[in-house]
Amino acid sequence: MDKIRITGGKPLAGRVEISGAKNAALPAMAASLLTADAIQLENIPYVRDILTTRALLQEIGADAEVRQDGTATIKAAELRSHEAPYELVKTMRASILVLGPLVGRFRKARVSLPGGCAIGARPVNLHLMGLERMGARCDVVHGYIEAYTEGLHGAYILMETVTVTGTENLMMAATLADGETVLDNAACEPEVTNLADLLRSMGAQIEGDGTRTIRIRGVRRLRGCRHRIIPDRIEAGTFAIASAITRGDVEICNCEPRQLTSVLTQLNQTGAEVVIGSKSFRVRGRNPIISKNVTTYPYPAFPTDMQAQYMALMTQGDGSAVITETIFENRFLHAQEMIRMGADITIDGRQAVVRGGRPLTGARVLASDLRASASLILAGLVARGETLIDRVYHLDRGYYRIEEKLALLGADIERVK
Repeated sequence: MDKIRITGGKPLAGRVEISGAKNAALPAMAASLLTADAIQLENIPYVRDILTTRALLQEIGADAEVRQDGTATIKAAELRSHEAPYELVKTMRASILVLGPLVGRFRKARVSLPGGCAIGARPVNLHLMGLERMGARCDVVHGYIEAYTEGLHGAYILMETVTVTGTENLMMAATLADGETVLDNAACEPEVTNLADLLRSMGAQIEGDGTRTIRIRGVRRLRGCRHRIIPDRIEAGTFAIASAITRGDVEICNCEPRQLTSVLTQLNQTGAEVVIGSKSFRVRGRNPIISKNVTTYPYPAFPTDMQAQYMALMTQGDGSAVITETIFENRFLHAQEMIRMGADITIDGRQAVVRGGRPLTGARVLASDLRASASLILAGLVARGETLIDRVYHLDRGYYRIEEKLALLGADIERVK
C-alpha cells in the first residue's frame, strides 16, 4: 500500500495548476445516463473516484472512456443493467448520483447504499423522499435502494437540510419528468451550477441554480453535448493553506477565486497576504499566523471540505482557535493524528479548540478520509523531521498527483510504494 513521506521545514514557492473538480465531474458523468447520445467532458481529473465511476458506467452497459489528458466520452445508448453493485459503490458515496438519472430515463434503478469517507452518517432519505414526491416508489432491500416508476411528474420538494448530492440527483431526475419540479432549500454550490449548465446544454429547462430555489421543467428527451468541468476549488484552497502554513509564496492558477471567497477571506484574517486575479490568486505566508475561529456552513460560507486543512494551519497559530463543524458529526478524526505530531487540540462534540504555538514533529500517521489526508500533508510540511502518512488511497480519490505538485513547489515529499 502506498504511503506519502514528507520532511518538513521548507517554504513553498512557485506556480501550481489546479485540476478539474472531482465533485463536479462525478455528477456530470452520471448525467450522461439521461441521453442516448454521446456526452464529451473536458477538464476531468484523473483520480480514483473518476475511475470508479467509469467502471460503474461500464458495468451497467454504457460506453465510457476517460483519458489522462482530462477528456472523457460517455454514451449510454442502451444499458444491460440498472443496478449499481455494492462492489463498486462501497468506496464512493457519489455513486448514489446514478439513481436519479436511471429512474428519470429508464424508470427503474437498483443502487447499493453508498460508502465513501467515514465522516458521518450522510443519509440518503432526502433523495428518496424527493423521488417519491415525483411519483417513484423507493424501498431499501438488503442494502440496496430499489426504485421504479410508471413515469415521473413534477413536484414541489422542500428539503429539510441542504444536500449537494440530493439536489443534483433530484435535478437530474426532474429533467425528464412531466411538468415542473421546484427544489426548495437547494444547494448553491458551484458544482450544482456546473451540472445545471451541462443539463441546459443537453436541452434541459432549468433556472434558479446558484440560489436556494431551483425550477426544472421536464422535457421529452435530452441530447449529447460537450461540457467543461470547473476547476477544483477545494484543491485550490488546499494549496492556498499550504503556502500560508509554510510561510511560502505560491500562485494558484487555473481556478475561480470568487468560488473561494470565504476561504480566502478567512486566510487573509490569519495574516496571509492574498492577491486575487481573474483566474488565479497568490498567497504569501506571513509571521505570525493569527489564530481565528471558523464555522463550516453550506456554500457560500466556509466549506466543510476545508475544515481539516484549516485545522492544520491553526496548529501554527499565535493563540487559540475554535473550529465548529456544522455539516458532519464525525469530521475531526484527523485531530488525533495531529495530536500525535505534537498539536494541542481538544474535541468537544462538534467543536475543536486548537491551541497554536507548539511545534509539530514528524510521525507515522493514518489518513481517515480524503480531506484528512490533505490536512496531514499540510501538517507534515511544517513538522520537524519525517512524517509518513499511511492509507493515502483516500488521497488518491480526489487529489491528482498532489505530491508531485507540491514537490515542484519545493516540498521534500515523495510517494513510497
